[in-house]
Order: sequence, then C-alpha cells, then structure tokens
Amino acid sequence: MSKLNRRIKILNYLSLAMLTVLLYMIFFYAPPERTMGNMYRFLYFHVGSAWPAAVSFFVALLAGLAYLKTRKNKWDIISMASVEIGLVLFTMTIVSGSIWGRPAWNTWWEWTPRLIGVTIVWLAYVGYFVLRGAIDEPEKRARFAAIYVIAAFPTVIVTFLSIRFFRDLHPVLVGGATEAVTSAGAAQGESDFGGGINSAKMGITLTYSFFVFTVIYVTWLANRYRLELLRQRVDGMKARMLARL
Repeated sequence: MSKLNRRIKILNYLSLAMLTVLLYMIFFYAPPERTMGNMYRFLYFHVGSAWPAAVSFFVALLAGLAYLKTRKNKWDIISMASVEIGLVLFTMTIVSGSIWGRPAWNTWWEWTPRLIGVTIVWLAYVGYFVLRGAIDEPEKRARFAAIYVIAAFPTVIVTFLSIRFFRDLHPVLVGGATEAVTSAGAAQGESDFGGGINSAKMGITLTYSFFVFTVIYVTWLANRYRLELLRQRVDGMKARMLARL
C-alpha cells in the first residue's frame, strides 16, 4: 500500500501540472476558430474527455474478462472503478458537447442517431451500478458485473461508428474528409483545420488535451483503486469485530 501511495502522489502532482498547462493552452495559446470563435474552446474539453471515457470502458471490459478468468478481486475493483470514472468523463463529454452545440446548431440537444447512441451508452453503464447495487453476495456481484460490462461495450463501438458514418448535426472532427470538403460539413459546425500557424496551434492543443485527460483517467483510477481497497479493509475489520461480540 505504501508503494501505491507514493505512485499516486506522483500521479496527482503530474495531473495537476499537466491540467494547468492545458488550461493555459486552451484559453491563451490556441486561437479562436474561424466560424465558432471562442465558443470553440469547449471542444477541447468535449473531445479530450470523450477519448479517455471510451478507454475507461475498454479497460473495464478487459478487467471483466480478467476477473472471469482468475476470480481475483483486484480485477473487479479495476472494472468497477473504470466504469465509474468513465461515466464521469462521458457525462462531461455530453455536457460540454451540449454547450458547444447550442450556438452551433441552435439547440442544446437533438435526437439524431449519433446522440441516441450516446444516450444508450450512458444508460447502459448507469445500469452497471444498478446491477451491482441489486446483488449483495460479493462473488456473485463481481461475476454478474463482469459479464454485464463485457455485454455493454458494443454500445461504445456502435456509437463511435455512428459518429463516423451517420450524417446529422454532429460533425466528424478528425479524419472526416468526406464531410470536411462539403458545404454540409461547414453547416454542421465543422472545425477549421486548414493550413497556417493558427491551425497548427489548434491541432497541438487538441492532441495535448487527449494526453492530459488520459493521464487524469489513470490518476483517478489509481486513487479509486486505493479507496476501494481501504473500504474493503475497513469492512473486513468491522466484520471481525462483530464476530467477536
């Protein structure tokens, strides 16, 4: 535990320093976007948090598979913590996207195929905690939770593919050549990543936001893992004390 505490302390300071640099880059280094102006800065939070949210759900999937194979408690903890953090990041993605979408689309939310997919993903992983709360026996809860998190991950894949292939309000930000060259892409609030130093600064800031939010995810996961270990240790001490009374 002491070794874990030292590593977590380093991660905490590293995340704080990197987040401070990112905030400076978002508000002072990156220029306003040609169409959206300063409102575009919300997109650094939106896209930056979306990436580690997807990663966290994938890590939960891997941890669920590892638990079913080994039945080790640590994998259940990692899976649960990763889904918990993923929901926080995914909620941040939804909220920041809605704030960005209001001036871009003149609406906070639109029930398009892409946003329906986002809603399904969010509800699917909320259901993960409903399932855990409904089962009292620890081993049975961990087993069912591992199966559930594996079954829920295809919703993430389908939603990602919908962003790539369905044409509606949500733009393809990166690699969307088929949309970027059309007037429809511009009408959707397509980001201006043309040539020049300003576009380079926007690309650098966006790339750095991916990296920073990934480090934040790892930091939160380590802290949540430690917290759950401490909680289980306290529960074990309570059980032993009650058994002696």
